[in-house]
Amino acid sequence: MATTIAREQERTSVARPGRGTPQGIVGGHRNWLAGAASWLWLAIVVVPIYWIVITSFKEQSSYYASNPLAPPTEPTLGNYQMVIEAGFIQYFVNSLIVTLGAVVPAVLVSFMASYAIVRSRSGWFLRSVNSLFLMGLAIPLQATIIPVYLIIIRLHLYDSLLGMILPSIAFAIPLSVLVLSNFIRDVPKELFESMRMDGATEWATLWRLAFPLTRPAVVTVAIYNALSIWNGFLLPLILTQSPDKRTLPLALWAFQGQYSVNVPAILASVVLTTLPILILYVVGRRQLLSGLTAGFSK
Repeated sequence: MATTIAREQERTSVARPGRGTPQGIVGGHRNWLAGAASWLWLAIVVVPIYWIVITSFKEQSSYYASNPLAPPTEPTLGNYQMVIEAGFIQYFVNSLIVTLGAVVPAVLVSFMASYAIVRSRSGWFLRSVNSLFLMGLAIPLQATIIPVYLIIIRLHLYDSLLGMILPSIAFAIPLSVLVLSNFIRDVPKELFESMRMDGATEWATLWRLAFPLTRPAVVTVAIYNALSIWNGFLLPLILTQSPDKRTLPLALWAFQGQYSVNVPAILASVVLTTLPILILYVVGRRQLLSGLTAGFSK
């Protein structure tokens, strides 16, 4: 018996040679190349963020005369005050309306369409619909901007927030359907059958079973689409012309003069624009990470 246990322990130790080995050590040797590459990548990511933050606290007159990476000797909040006085609140509200107005319907429609594609028994029609959604992934926004522009004018929605929301919904649905349908397809069929045997309708099964089990995927899709729409530049540029309809990416134009650019004010606007994204990540990071890594646990 003791001999059998000893052999089993020896086999386990051989099958898992890396267990108990400190991180960064491969085969008993430190991986200096991977460590150096990690520090280099960290510097590439951190240095621009550091430059943006410290420059936003510098005055425009001292920006060109000082070391770009040196912290400001006399920090000032004048750039942030200038950004807010230049209509940042209005641009922020416009971006928020466009983002929420596009993400909520897009995720809702994509989730119900994904459930219908995966669970419906009428095969050819929904397979055709799924193929139509997947075709949307192959068509870039830049290739359709002129037809979208003409359609928005025909609908009398040009220079309005609704004119930006509708195309954003259309371009967010294909990828959302692809991701959500894969997650719903991974839900065991026995759970759906048990719900059906208990007398639950398809609508109840959708919201009481499929939605809780695919919530990480729903949050992941919502955050991804929110980031894309929040940082979108082409649609607001083409579909609006009034200053009061601009979104935050277009607000950077307010700090560009004819012969010079107020770099500290632009970077202050970038910092204020990024804060909602950071808050969104902090709030939904657990759901986001679980949705991104769900496929690796199988």
